Amino acid sequence: MRRFWIHNVLPLVFTAIPILLASMVFAAIPSDARKDYLDRVAVSPIDWIIVGLGLSLFGSQILLMWRSLLWNEREADFNHRADRWLSHLAQAAEWFPLLGLIGTVVAILQTFGAIAPGSKPEPSEIIRKYAPAITATGGGLFMAFINILPTWVVAVSRDLIRSLGGYAPEPETTGEGKK
Repeated sequence: MRRFWIHNVLPLVFTAIPILLASMVFAAIPSDARKDYLDRVAVSPIDWIIVGLGLSLFGSQILLMWRSLLWNEREADFNHRADRWLSHLAQAAEWFPLLGLIGTVVAILQTFGAIAPGSKPEPSEIIRKYAPAITATGGGLFMAFINILPTWVVAVSRDLIRSLGGYAPEPETTGEGKK
């Protein structure tokens, strides 16, 4: 019975951790800011790209995370086949701040390009045009954050499952991979 809990239930629980953390961070955003962000995402193509790619990669990593936490009885170790792809997708998290930065620069150019020389624009107009810059940055940072979680949780979870199951620690790795 203990083996069932360690090999089947714990991987499922650990797989839920990045989803819960992402949800908690999103829920911690003040409701007015969250509503404003969601309203802006509805009309911002750069945010569609950031959120669409981010959630697609996150969903893929959650599936790969589940597979990599499954215990392989025959090899007395975890399923390592998904590790390479999980690592590649986690590295893609680096793209999101850059995509957010592109959206930021475009919105800033749009804001200042709309101000005619010699005019005195209203501060509210400047803020309205500048706001998409902030949503692109925020979306990029949030997607980067949630897309680094699965790989980290896999590493910590494997160590914990090994400890609870009484298994030997994972063999040390070299730059070439496993020994």
